[in-house]
Amino acid sequence: QVQVVESGGGLVQSGGSLRLTCTASGNIRIIHQMGWYRQAPGKERELVALIREDVTRYGDGLKGRFTISRDNAKNTVYLQMNRLVPGDTAVYFCNADGVQTRNNLRPKSVWGRGTQVTVSS
Repeated sequence: QVQVVESGGGLVQSGGSLRLTCTASGNIRIIHQMGWYRQAPGKERELVALIREDVTRYGDGLKGRFTISRDNAKNTVYLQMNRLVPGDTAVYFCNADGVQTRNNLRPKSVWGRGTQVTVSS
């Protein structure tokens, strides 16, 4: 069974930086796309950034402050977040999409449980 685990969240002051890490495990053959989403209290989950092969896509207004990168050999994706502001406070979720395992080629989408990011003013 494929699992996705996030780490690196925490409390940071406005203007600070955090680096989130997400690793997928479970007899994986390939992951087509990995991405980060976030959900603030009372709001819908929104795209932060995703990466598919070498193509990246960012949520509105996040490119330039946030950078997504990926280590395919480790089935890991990173999110470097700079110049954080209180509006970035949310639970950040990792998603591995198009996951194929060595014993099941049917693509799946797998979500992590999330990591809390809190930015104080």
